[in-house]
Amino acid sequence: MERWTAEVIARLRALAPDRYVVAQPRPRARRRLAAQAWEQLVLPAHAARLRAPLIFSPANLAPVAWPRNVVVMHDAAVLREPHAYSRAYRAWHTGAGLAAARRALAVVTVSEFSRAELLELGGLDADRVTVIPGGVGERFTPEADGAEVARRLRLDRPYVLTIATADARKNLRALSAAAAALQRHGIELAWAGDTRPYFAEISGVAGLRRLGYVAERDLPGLYAGALAFVLPSRYEGFGLTCLEAMACGTPVVAADRAALPETCGDAALLVDPDDPEAIAAAVVRAATEPAVRSALREAGRVRARRYDWGQTALRTDELLTRVAGLAPAR
Repeated sequence: MERWTAEVIARLRALAPDRYVVAQPRPRARRRLAAQAWEQLVLPAHAARLRAPLIFSPANLAPVAWPRNVVVMHDAAVLREPHAYSRAYRAWHTGAGLAAARRALAVVTVSEFSRAELLELGGLDADRVTVIPGGVGERFTPEADGAEVARRLRLDRPYVLTIATADARKNLRALSAAAAALQRHGIELAWAGDTRPYFAEISGVAGLRRLGYVAERDLPGLYAGALAFVLPSRYEGFGLTCLEAMACGTPVVAADRAALPETCGDAALLVDPDDPEAIAAAVVRAATEPAVRSALREAGRVRARRYDWGQTALRTDELLTRVAGLAPAR
């Protein structure tokens, strides 16, 4: 969500700087409860003063009382996988979140899979839900400096990478067998990603080298320096990390579930996320077999080029312009 928001909002402003006003809480008000209060109370008051034709909210939530919302719902994970979230998070998103989406003038989501989930589980009106996928930034390239990032993160051995928050639906426990198999080849399995207070605690993740949160500036090099990338998640609304890895020339192994087959196509090895041994075998192939690596690298670069943030912003602007009843931006 953070990447989609940062990439698209900046481009919308560039497309029509006189049309878009960016509103966000002050830093002191960005703690979760304060930010939610700001979104529900201060934001609509600010929009009313500006006589804004609509509010565009890019991160799953919108002010419920405001009558003219367009909201981006990235997935229906809190509805399909409620056990992965805290009770408070579930209550807020299934209450206020769904109420805002059902009343919105339009809802944007990022894949056909997520659209189907939102219609089935969220009861949204099919005519008001539009799919606009995310993109891959130009900085994600095989030429990214992997050696410098590896030095800074103390990755002294060859590594396979996974990037995921500490979220039960990411299924990181299934990577323990892969980590053990890679160790036999002198390769470690590195896990980048932080924790969030609204995720249910996960346990049983063994054998992974935990990097914690990795700064945005280091991600291209981290991808490019990896022998392979693996995402065993049982539920993804899109799977942006797979595309970023592909753009960096890194072979990808992904779960054959949710939106990942739609996003990855035939450019990744798709495996059953509930079969740790199958995941391990696929990861070892992607990391060590030259023919497999070459085929995945080429297919991945081609696949990643289909996703462009500029097109994401253009399609979003077209939708917002139509919903607001404004003339198209030049």
